[in-house]
Amino acid sequence: MMDRPKDGPLALLLLLLGHMISALEVPLDLPQPPTITHQSPKDYIVDPRENIVIHCEAKGKPHPSFSWTRNGMHFDIDKDPKVLMRPGSGTLVMDISGGERSEAYEGIYQCSAHNELGTAVSNSIVIRQSRSPLWSKERISPIIAQKGQSLILHCRPPAGLPPPIIFWMDNNFQRLPQSRRVSQALNGDLYFSNVQPEDSRSDYICYARFPHTQTIQQKQPISVRVLDMDSLNDTLADYLNDTDLFSDKPAEERAPVFMVPSESVSSKMVLRGEVLEMECVADGLPTPAVSWVKRNSEIPSGRASFLNFNKTLRIMDVSEADAGEYRCFAKNRHGSVHHSIRVTVNAAPYWISAPRNLVLAPKEMGIITCRAAGHPKPSIRWLVNGLPIEDAPKDPSRRVEEDTLIFSEVQTGSSAVYQCNASNLYGYLLSNAFVNILAEPPRVLTLPNIIYQVIRNKPALLECVVFGSPVPTITWFKDSRSSMLEGNAYVFHENGALEIHMSQPSNSGKYTCVARNNLGISENHVYLEVKEPTRILRPPEYQVVQRNRDVVFECKAKHDPSLVPTMTWLKDDRELPDDERFRVDSDRLTITDVTESDAGTYTCIMNTTLDQDSASAQLTVVEQPGVPTDLELTDPGARSVQLTWTPGDEHNSPIKKFLIQYEDALHQSGVWHNLTEVPGTKTTAHLKLSPYVHYSFRVLALNDVGFSHPSMPSRQFRTSPAAPDENPTEVKGHGTEHNNLVITWKPLTPLQANGPGLQYKVMWRQLDMEKDWTSVSVANVSKFVVSGTPTFVPYEVMVQALNDYGPGPKPSAVIGYSGEDFPSAAPGNVRILVLNSTLAEVHWSPVSLESVRGRLQGYKVHYSRERSLHRHNSHQGKQRTEIFSPNKTSGMLPDLLPYSVYSLRVTAFNGRGEGPSSVPQRFEMPEGVPGTPSFFKVSAIDLDSLTLEWGPPHERNGRLSGYTFKYQTVNSKNDLGLLEELDLPSNQSSFTLHNLSHSTRYKFYISARTQRGSGPTLTEEAVTILDRAMVSPQVDIATQGWFIGLMSAIALLILILLIICFIKRNKGGKYPVKEKEDAHGDPEIQPMKEDDLTFGEYSDEDHKPLKGSRTPSSGTVKRDGSDDSLVDSGDTQFNEDGSFIGQYSGRSDRDATHDSSEPPSPVNAMNSIV
Repeated sequence: MMDRPKDGPLALLLLLLGHMISALEVPLDLPQPPTITHQSPKDYIVDPRENIVIHCEAKGKPHPSFSWTRNGMHFDIDKDPKVLMRPGSGTLVMDISGGERSEAYEGIYQCSAHNELGTAVSNSIVIRQSRSPLWSKERISPIIAQKGQSLILHCRPPAGLPPPIIFWMDNNFQRLPQSRRVSQALNGDLYFSNVQPEDSRSDYICYARFPHTQTIQQKQPISVRVLDMDSLNDTLADYLNDTDLFSDKPAEERAPVFMVPSESVSSKMVLRGEVLEMECVADGLPTPAVSWVKRNSEIPSGRASFLNFNKTLRIMDVSEADAGEYRCFAKNRHGSVHHSIRVTVNAAPYWISAPRNLVLAPKEMGIITCRAAGHPKPSIRWLVNGLPIEDAPKDPSRRVEEDTLIFSEVQTGSSAVYQCNASNLYGYLLSNAFVNILAEPPRVLTLPNIIYQVIRNKPALLECVVFGSPVPTITWFKDSRSSMLEGNAYVFHENGALEIHMSQPSNSGKYTCVARNNLGISENHVYLEVKEPTRILRPPEYQVVQRNRDVVFECKAKHDPSLVPTMTWLKDDRELPDDERFRVDSDRLTITDVTESDAGTYTCIMNTTLDQDSASAQLTVVEQPGVPTDLELTDPGARSVQLTWTPGDEHNSPIKKFLIQYEDALHQSGVWHNLTEVPGTKTTAHLKLSPYVHYSFRVLALNDVGFSHPSMPSRQFRTSPAAPDENPTEVKGHGTEHNNLVITWKPLTPLQANGPGLQYKVMWRQLDMEKDWTSVSVANVSKFVVSGTPTFVPYEVMVQALNDYGPGPKPSAVIGYSGEDFPSAAPGNVRILVLNSTLAEVHWSPVSLESVRGRLQGYKVHYSRERSLHRHNSHQGKQRTEIFSPNKTSGMLPDLLPYSVYSLRVTAFNGRGEGPSSVPQRFEMPEGVPGTPSFFKVSAIDLDSLTLEWGPPHERNGRLSGYTFKYQTVNSKNDLGLLEELDLPSNQSSFTLHNLSHSTRYKFYISARTQRGSGPTLTEEAVTILDRAMVSPQVDIATQGWFIGLMSAIALLILILLIICFIKRNKGGKYPVKEKEDAHGDPEIQPMKEDDLTFGEYSDEDHKPLKGSRTPSSGTVKRDGSDDSLVDSGDTQFNEDGSFIGQYSGRSDRDATHDSSEPPSPVNAMNSIV
């Protein structure tokens, strides 16, 4: 072995040079020694039912040939017709389909691939056949164990290759339930910390599954019977006259003792990178809890897990830092015990720097390093072309320095494959690296015109893979060859790649890489596109939902518009369950009918071809708490007991409180009552009880979702009888007749009775009149009637509870009164003061206290209308009553009718009823303003005259003094003209207006008067048209057959009008289509009478003003509505001579202020059409 060079800078240069050229890949069209590309694993276990295939693939130029050794000797495949080598490769196939045994081919195999430039070798491959031996026959006796004892059921499976997987099942192939008390150890045995009667069964079966052959074998079933010695002794003692047949005492509670490991300290060795498993199984009663610690350090949380109910500690991917002392603790209420496990970590060899291929030009220098670590430290051994380097031909350009090969002034023809073997006690590493001597001009291996896409602010890596010998130098240019890229914004990697740390849109463009050596030059072009990042704008939010409800997660994102996004949802970092309840839309996830298993972390991932963004939210599924269990009664007292229970599952919502209910089987079986509540943090309650109750208790838990189902009832707890602790409540005394006193009370409940024979002692005496109490005892009632009492006098009343065990506490007295009688006197000095035509005030003198004969509750004023003072209306009204408080001596009588005679009487009343009435009083109400006229109609006489008729008001409210009549014109813009007013005598019922303008609309107003003033106004409108007047009719004729036909004709006429308008507008003319709407009164429509050419009249039976009417102000008034146009109106008739009468019905809520170019009246509109 040659000495390491003393020249430090030269050695550093060689290291850098070796590192640079090691990244070179030799194109397959150039000469190169063999390289192993695929081989079977070092430890290869084969299935005996299948052909054996040992892989060995290699590349090289020229293509390599292959040979094998077996157990260190040359393996001549030509001698065994069952062994074939695949064409073009070194892979061996052993055909055992003809019945050959695969054991015959077990051994250590190694493959060699060689061409004229060198030889590469594979790892040593150990071939072993998988084995799944049968279980040895054995007779297993039934096991009888005493309740509480520990127990081990041994499995002892047959040794297999690889070792089998062990599990315990029953005859029905169901896995046996395991718990903190019963669990399977790492060796497959089943451990019971303490046995219970429910462990008795005859089908404990251990199964072994051999993974390579996929076969399962089972052990003979084991029968276990657990004896409960307490129950057995009690039963036999009763049967055998208290003889204790089984003298052995039952297993008592005890402190923990470790069953595995059996000693107090143990040790364990594990290799680096493997899995460390340690276990502690403890015997104890109650069942011990197991915990783990690492002395002077922490257990690695990321790689450690606690399995098998905390009895097993597993650490994955062990490192040297995991060495140390671990302690497991087993603890119950009787004590604790611990066990120490000292862990040492050794290591098979692992690479620090594996050898890499080296390509050199003639006269160049280079190095190959082989650095490995392990515990113990591995030794390094070099080979060349499969032979120890010391046995290989000497090469003056090569020297060995421990883990480094140094080459200098290499010559053509010195190419070879070197092997480095690093080994220690626990394994070995073997790696091939060739030295290839070539002289080649540069060539760019990266495909041309590649488009790289990268996200803004992310690094971009533009590849320029080149090959050349000597190693080419690489330069980069952007967009043009004018300037070379340089500066801190760029990183130039040794393999030729160009890296941009923070890509920006300005970095987009064309890039050129140029490779040069002393033999030539080569270049390549690539393109960079910088895209906008994908971002989640609205992430999903934390959700708390009740079971069986629906939940929605939203996830809104943005992305570069040139990229195609896909939204993916995960649950707990896995795919969503294949369940139709999960519905994914474009930006949301909906889960319907949520179950407990849906709880977890939901992540939305927005993916593009370049990047992704994700956001997560937790889903917590809540529901009512689980049912409390294990109710236990302790510390019994005369009137108390302590109740304890075990809470059920909180179901992700903390328990806020527990509700304790009881059932009284003695008095009210099957009915549960609330007793008390305790906070959710407690599981014990001290219950205060009542005597003489057969209690059963149950517990309900409450969280934010609601109450749990009730627990199973506790055992019954009975309390002894006692005298009552309380007396009846709500004791009252009152009379129902003038000579009695009724004493009532709220009876005690059975729970309050405290014992059998419940009675009530009722006591009374007249207040301040009697010294001694009168009493009576009653049962099963809640009232008692005392007869023969004076009228309405105070009594002291008491009710005391008593039972067979004595009386209750002394009761308190309450004051009650005997019965009332009707008042004996009427209010006097009744006076009436009339305030206006509808309101009067009545006064009276109060009755004396002696005449009330009870508690005065007030006064009643009864009054009614006897008749009207008008001879035309004299009907009577029904009686009305006003009630006033007892301290009142006057009151108002509202809503009286004017010009009427009323009668009135006053009474006093108490709890029994009304006393005698006062002497009836009569009074008259003065006149008031009259009501509206009973009807108002307008009829036509000739071209310029209209006749108006009306009827007197139904409610005259006095003597009519006359009528006020007003009228005014209405133009096409709904402006009201000058208001004319006439006074007409009261005996007149019609009037004719002459000299009116034809084709003009008028509005008329009429109201009746008395001496008190004018009443409400009735309005009508009419239009003088040729020799007819159009007025607002009052009867709806829209359902008349003739009217429907008329409307159809008008619709046709309107259609013709619209066509003419359209033609004229196309010729440039202007023609209005829509006229203004009417904004005044809204009377109903009534057909015209043919015989007298008059219109139907308006009837005011409801005493309401005409809808849409208004009282005019003086002067010209702007109206609220607009005229109905000919096109708009459907209420139009034509007379026999061709003229028409348009019937207008008033419409409210229409715009009446806009201008119009329409004809001013329906007549003008008709003339326009003609």
